[in-house]
Amino acid sequence: MSERSALERRIRAWLILFVVCLVLSGLTAFPLVSELRWANALIDNIWLRRVGDGLDRADAEYPFLLYGTDWLAFAHLVIAVFFYGVYRDPVRNIWIIEAGMIACAGVIPLALICGPIRGIPFWWSVIDISFGVFGVIPLLILRRMIKRLETEAAATS
Repeated sequence: MSERSALERRIRAWLILFVVCLVLSGLTAFPLVSELRWANALIDNIWLRRVGDGLDRADAEYPFLLYGTDWLAFAHLVIAVFFYGVYRDPVRNIWIIEAGMIACAGVIPLALICGPIRGIPFWWSVIDISFGVFGVIPLLILRRMIKRLETEAAATS
């Protein structure tokens, strides 16, 4: 197996890992009410209990509010679809990786600005920030590998 094809396989493996995590993250936004009930049955945490109570009340009295989290879930799934372009042609579509990196960076100011406005405890904002921090790691690895693939392709042309 050539170095180029081995590199393409590694790129695709990292890409699949990232997309699977993105899809799973999105899918968890659909059943929030039942997820919080399950979490509260396992963990005795004041914040989780408050969030669970709020979701139960919203679900009972204002179910249309949860439609926003359905759109959040859908957005994760749509974003995942864009990464198929990287799967097909990593060098040409590296911009998708870079856009994902920008989105991961954007999680930090969003959590730090909107969290306090919405009354989210700081430690919960840190958990939210970790999604951006951990999400950017495979994207950085992918970008580096794609740049190497681009260099190798240019050298063999």
